Amino acid sequence: MAEVFEGTVQKWGNGLAIRLTRRVARASGIEEGTNVVIKADMGVLVVETKRRPMTLEERLAHFDPKRHGGEAMALRPVGKEVL
Repeated sequence: MAEVFEGTVQKWGNGLAIRLTRRVARASGIEEGTNVVIKADMGVLVVETKRRPMTLEERLAHFDPKRHGGEAMALRPVGKEVL
């Protein structure tokens, strides 16, 4: 079930801010330093986490040789690649 949060928009410097409770931040997967995309329309504000590209280390950690390994082409060599 979605976490429901009611808050108040407050002045923060020259802009406005909404503080997230710990429960809302945890439920949405947002933590300090999370990049977000904010979409705004009259009366509607949507905040979504922005996925960053995975680092090489993260990609290698997800690599499963049984699932991703093996031949890329199951066919026999044809043409100039035959030695």
